[in-house]
This record gives sequence, structure tokens and C-alpha cells, in this order.
Amino acid sequence: MKIISSSIFTTVLIIALSVPRISLAQLYTQDTDVSFRLTREGAEHFAALAIKCIAQEFPNKTQHVQVDSGDFQQPSGYHPAFYGCFDWHSAVHGHWMLVKLLKEFPEMAQAAVIREVIGQHLTSDNIMLELAYFDQKYNKNFERTYGWAWLLKLAEELYTWNDPQGQEWYTALRPLAEYIAGLYINFLPKQSFPNRTGVHPNTAFGLSLAWDYAVTLKNKALKNSINNTSLAYYAEDRDCPAQWEPGGTDFFSPCLVEAELMAKILPNEVFQGWLSAFLPQLKDKQPAILFSPVNVSDRTDGHLVHLDGLNLSRAWCFLNIAAVVEDSVLRQTLITTAKQHLTKTIPQIADGDYMGEHWLASFAVYALFAGDFSFSVL
Repeated sequence: MKIISSSIFTTVLIIALSVPRISLAQLYTQDTDVSFRLTREGAEHFAALAIKCIAQEFPNKTQHVQVDSGDFQQPSGYHPAFYGCFDWHSAVHGHWMLVKLLKEFPEMAQAAVIREVIGQHLTSDNIMLELAYFDQKYNKNFERTYGWAWLLKLAEELYTWNDPQGQEWYTALRPLAEYIAGLYINFLPKQSFPNRTGVHPNTAFGLSLAWDYAVTLKNKALKNSINNTSLAYYAEDRDCPAQWEPGGTDFFSPCLVEAELMAKILPNEVFQGWLSAFLPQLKDKQPAILFSPVNVSDRTDGHLVHLDGLNLSRAWCFLNIAAVVEDSVLRQTLITTAKQHLTKTIPQIADGDYMGEHWLASFAVYALFAGDFSFSVL
């Protein structure tokens, strides 16, 4: 692993020590009822949080299966590209967020720092070591499928970026992305039932991000596998028990992430009927608990702070569903509810505690670019 140059390290340290809270007005503006615009100031705020963590190795939750007494390294030994941000998947989506923000705000203040740090992580040598880790006997299910999905999202973001350095990073990352696409194709026929949890193993979320990758990169085999799996799991679902949500540590709504996936999979005219059967009272904002942003009692607790993520993931689900629904009243209800969830949580992301700061910015940026409304840049 390369060492960050002293000047860049100093800049990273300054950023790490100075990530203040920020107001909603500084983060994004709302031009119309369906147009939110992320500001450059907001982009720089979110970028600072990821810069703070992607090169921070500790604390670290490794998920490593130790096969013998000699099988022990620091996290960067196992994962030279994605060792920061507390865990592997957060490091991956931290890189995704920085790439996304660089694409949208190429003149942002931290652009040089971001390019330096990502350039030292996304090298061919580092990625081949990451791939080798997945290929070991006891690591076949490592980060399945949450981390897999974010890795494919990162690859998709780089693939679509008309930037020479971005294309270098994509070329380096491509072998791992293609390997993980293969893992999906091999695994999905074996998983007899979907995971309907509100945390990492949720199947619908993983399929949703993998679908985007498959469509963008024209990976027909992966697209067909996701399509067939999604229909087998979810096509006949009715009356999702949303009144049982959320669980105490959820960062996904199982009902909403499934609906968001099916909005991509099903033809639009079919989806309208499916959604009415799956969440029949959605237009009436029922069940009420699904439409009410949740409170977080302790943001220093790594599990309880998941609920901040729930507000953000609900927002992107509401927006992505709103982008395809034909009922104008329901569309406006979903958009308004998404805004309420964003308003509740976004100001809390930089609260000074690493348990939320190492990952929530990525969720916020993903939500702010959700839907066909595009959240166009100022």
C-alpha cells in the first residue's frame, strides 16, 4: 500500500478535524416541489466525511474468517483498497460517493485530495489482492450481497465517467467487478428465499444496485439472473406488513426497498398494479409509521444510528418509486415524504461521532440523486 504524500496527508488531517454541522440551506435548495439541488458547499461537506475515513484504518470491523494461528494481518493487508471507514462496504461506498461528487462538482475544493487518495487505493495491484481475498475458500460469502452491490455501483459510476483518471480507476477495478458479477450469477439460483431484513443482507437492495450495473454495462447474463430471481421472489407478494416496521436497528425498509426494486424490474403498467396490491394504502399515507421519519436516541451507538440511515434510504425509495407512479396524488405524497425524511436526518450526519459519520454521507448523496428528478447541480 502506498503512503499518502505529506502535503496530502496534512490536508486530509485538517479535513478530518474540521467537519462541522451544516444547515439544510447550505446543503441543498428546493426549486420546485420535485427539484432538489445539491450545492457545492453541500458536496464539499459530504466529501470531507468520506475523506476523513477512507484512509482511516482503525477502528475496524473486519468480518475476517481466521483459518489458522498465522492468518492475521492488519485490515490493509487483507484489503489494500478498501480498508478504511470501519468496514469494507463503507469504504467501498465512500469511494463511490467521492467519485459521484467529483463527477458533479469537478472544481470542488477537495478535488486534488480526492484524486490523490482514490488513486492510491484503486490500483491494479490492490484490486487483484482484493479479488484474491474473495477467491479464498472461507471468503466466498464475504460481503454478500450488500458489499457486492456497492462495489458494482462504484464500478458503474467509474464506467460512465468521461475522465481519464476515472477510466484508469475503472480499468483497475474492472476485474473485481466482473468477478462479483459472476458471484451473483452463481449464487442467486442457490438462494431459495430472499432475505427480507432491514439491514445488510437484504436481498432486494443488493439486487437493485446490481441491476443498475447490469443495465449500464449491458451484462445480459447478470440482468437476466436478477430479473428471474426478482420475479420468483417478489412478483406474487401482496399486503407487505409495513406496520411492523421499523426494527430497532434497521437502515432499510424491507417493504420500500422491494418496491423500489420492482419499479425497475417490472414493465411500468404492470408495476402500477403490483404496487397497489403490495402496499394498498400507500396513497392514504398508511401505515402511518412508514411515512414518519424516525428518531435516533443515541448516535454513538453503532446499531441505533442505523435509523438515520433508514430515513435516508426511505427517501431514495420514495423518490425512485415516485419517478414511475402514474397517480399524481401519490407521486406528490411520496416526494413530500422523502423531503421530510431528508430534512430530519441530513443535518445530523456530521455529529462528531464516527459510528454515523463513516457511512451516512454516502446514503445522503445517494438519496439526493435519486429518482428521475435528477437533483440537478447548482
